Amino acid sequence: MKIAIMGSGGVGGYFGAKMALAGNDVTFIARGAHLDAIRKNGLLVKTDTSELKIDPAKATDDPATIGPVDVVLFTTKLYDTTEAAAQLAPVMGPGAYVVTVQNGVSGADLIGAVLGRDRVLAGSTYIISHLEGPGVIRHMGTFQRIVFGEMDGSMSARGKAFEQLCKESDIDVEFSDKVLTTMWEKFIPLTVMSGMTSLMRLPIGPILADPDLSAMVDAAVEEAVSVGRAKGVELHENAASRVQKGVRMAPYETKASMLIDLERGKKMELPWLSASVAKWGEELGIPTPTHKFIATALKPYASGAPKA
Repeated sequence: MKIAIMGSGGVGGYFGAKMALAGNDVTFIARGAHLDAIRKNGLLVKTDTSELKIDPAKATDDPATIGPVDVVLFTTKLYDTTEAAAQLAPVMGPGAYVVTVQNGVSGADLIGAVLGRDRVLAGSTYIISHLEGPGVIRHMGTFQRIVFGEMDGSMSARGKAFEQLCKESDIDVEFSDKVLTTMWEKFIPLTVMSGMTSLMRLPIGPILADPDLSAMVDAAVEEAVSVGRAKGVELHENAASRVQKGVRMAPYETKASMLIDLERGKKMELPWLSASVAKWGEELGIPTPTHKFIATALKPYASGAPKA
C-alpha cells in the first residue's frame, strides 16, 4: 500500500517504520531537523532488544509532493490537527482514508471537518515511544498496539484492509465495532493524569500519596465517566473504579506528556482534554468542578509559556 505518515514522531515514526519494513511505500511527513536527518541518514528505531533502520526513507514537509495515497496514519498533536489535515488534500484520492490514533476523542471530528467525516477512521494506540533525537525513535517495552474502527461501528472493507496491513507489518492491531468505547476507556485516564500531573507539576506518585490530591484524582475520574455516559458512550458499570485502580498502578515517576510539554514551554493539548470534559459537562448538565478547575488553572499555559 501507499501510505503517508502525518506526524512522524515517536508514534507515527515507529508504526511507519514497521509498515515500510513490510514492503509498503511509506512517506514520512516531518519538519525541521528531524526531516533533515531522515533524508540524510534514514529513520532509526531503537527498541529494548534491537534496532530497525529505514534507509533510504522517503520524507517530506510538503504532502503535495507525495501524490495520491491509499491511507494516511495521522498522529500529530491535537493542536496541529486542523492545519495538518488541510495539507493532506492533495494526497486524498477517491478511495483514500485517514486513520487517526491521536490523544483524546476529538481528532476524527477535527480532521473530518476539513477532509470530510466519511474519510476518517479513529482509534487509540498503546505504545511507549518518543523522538530521541533527529531521525531517531526510541521504543520502550513491548506494547505497540492499535485499536481502531469506523465511528458508526461498521466493519468496512477499508477497515479490514488496514487491519491486514498492520498484521503484515507485525503490528498488534484490532479492528473494532465499538471503537468509541475503546477511545473513551483510554481518554478518561489520559485526561485525568494529564490534568493532575500538569496542575501539580509532579509525577503521579506524589499526587496519589497525598490524600487530598488522591481524592481529586478520583473525583476527576468520576466526572469524566459521567460525561462519557451522558454523551451516550457505552462504558462498563464499574468504569470509574477500574480507571481509579489503573491510575494507581502507574509507575511512581509517571509524567503525562502534557506535563512534559508544559515543562518545556510548549503548547498543550489542554483544550481537548480537561477543558473539553468541562465544556461537555456544562452542555449536558453534568457537574465537572475538578476538570473545570484544572482547565482554568492551566489556561494561561495552554498556548505555551506565557510572556512576562
